[in-house]
Amino acid sequence: MNNETIGTNAGLVWNALNANNGQTVKELKKATKIKADKVLFSAIGWLAREGKVVLEDVEDDVKVTLL
Repeated sequence: MNNETIGTNAGLVWNALNANNGQTVKELKKATKIKADKVLFSAIGWLAREGKVVLEDVEDDVKVTLL
């Protein structure tokens, strides 16, 4: 996995959140069709590092919301 792939997947996550903000990781996997956890978490991490999302623990999942 390279930076270009992570950036592309970050775009998929951002678009999913832009359409329906405040999704759990489980919901994002379904919305983006990203199957591998490490790929999805890399994309979420990219957005978090850029200050575009906030993460919140919700029961047994993580909720991701755009800032």
